[in-house]
Amino acid sequence: MDRAQQITALFCLVLLKLLKCAMASGKVLEETYLKWVQYKDDCVKMIENEPLPQGLFCNRTFDRYACWPDTPAGSMVNISCPFYLPWYDKVSQGAVRRLCGSDGLWERGDNGQVWRDMTQCEEEKEVTSQELWFKQLMLSFRMLYTFGYSLSLFTLITALIILMSLRNLRCTRNYIHANLFLSLILRAVSVIIKDTMLDRHWGREIMKQTDVKDMLSDEAAIGCRIAQVVMQYCVLANHYWFFGEAIYLYSVLIASVFIDNNKYFPYICLGWGTPLLFVVPWVVMKQLKENKECWAVNSNMNYWWIIRFPILLVSLINFLIFIKILKVVLSKLRASSQSRFADYKLRLAKATLTLIPLFGVHEVIFIFATDEQTSGVLRYIKIFFTLFLNSFQGFLVAVLYCYANKEVRAELKRKFRSWRIEAEVVCCGQ
Repeated sequence: MDRAQQITALFCLVLLKLLKCAMASGKVLEETYLKWVQYKDDCVKMIENEPLPQGLFCNRTFDRYACWPDTPAGSMVNISCPFYLPWYDKVSQGAVRRLCGSDGLWERGDNGQVWRDMTQCEEEKEVTSQELWFKQLMLSFRMLYTFGYSLSLFTLITALIILMSLRNLRCTRNYIHANLFLSLILRAVSVIIKDTMLDRHWGREIMKQTDVKDMLSDEAAIGCRIAQVVMQYCVLANHYWFFGEAIYLYSVLIASVFIDNNKYFPYICLGWGTPLLFVVPWVVMKQLKENKECWAVNSNMNYWWIIRFPILLVSLINFLIFIKILKVVLSKLRASSQSRFADYKLRLAKATLTLIPLFGVHEVIFIFATDEQTSGVLRYIKIFFTLFLNSFQGFLVAVLYCYANKEVRAELKRKFRSWRIEAEVVCCGQ
């Protein structure tokens, strides 16, 4: 391996360390690379402009890790740790060293490469172990929600096929259910695709410096940005179809003051159209103000509120509707179950359990615990419950509103009975 290959390999090792570190997001990689470019340019200027010293010395050089000045023969040179290192604030007092031999050549180690001591500039082992623990925790969370979304995807697709194939079940209420199923399907697919695109974008192999430039270019990020936009739209659509479910049930049980129950088109506009009112401005602001990486990092949280606010607002409204409907259900159960207290409590619990996934009420749990306000254990708890509930929500909705629904089960039994009779007629006829 020649010198050029050695220094390129060294630079790649630094970048690979960043990519493998859970705390080092695309934002950290980009900032590190830009600082490295600045460090390199400053070093090149020094190499070109500094006057040559007298006597025998080792030549000034840049080995893609540190900038080395001319060093008198037979002496050790200490250079401050490079400022581009992500952990520089912890090693700012440290130094990296090289030894200039008596012959005016940089000393080499047993491996034939130029000797260099950079132990003072390395990341602390304690920090590395914490980052490894955090990475393992995040990988566990990802496995959890990937399994949840995959399970939800399978059950929702099957439930949607069942709901749409049975003609006797076609009504406004079930059309709303079907669209809710579809929004949950799209959400699950978009999350899985987004993760795949991020892995493809940040997980590519780095062999040379130009690979980093290509990775950080806008062209390379187009695919994962599109996936990010689609995911945000699907998440919003999912919440607004929950809102549509809440409005429909409120109108049926209490008062038809929002949307005429016999009209299906307003629900379509609410569920699929309203998210565009927020996603489009968010895309514009990202393109103009935060056009970095895969748009997954929110440097300015004000832009993120364009997406977050409508979700929190509709979750809060759904929660208020949930409380109102629960009061109505409670009063009706009291009126009809004066003498059967145990049965009354059971039906109330069932009604409550059914309404929670329908309205997405669980979103209210952390409605005021925003990402900026949570840290430490509370942040991990929020991440776990949010990912768990969101990923398995589709499965729960499919079970409650299709597989466990008495109307759907009765229609399926009738359909199977009809198919069996037709099969027997055909069999007997032959």
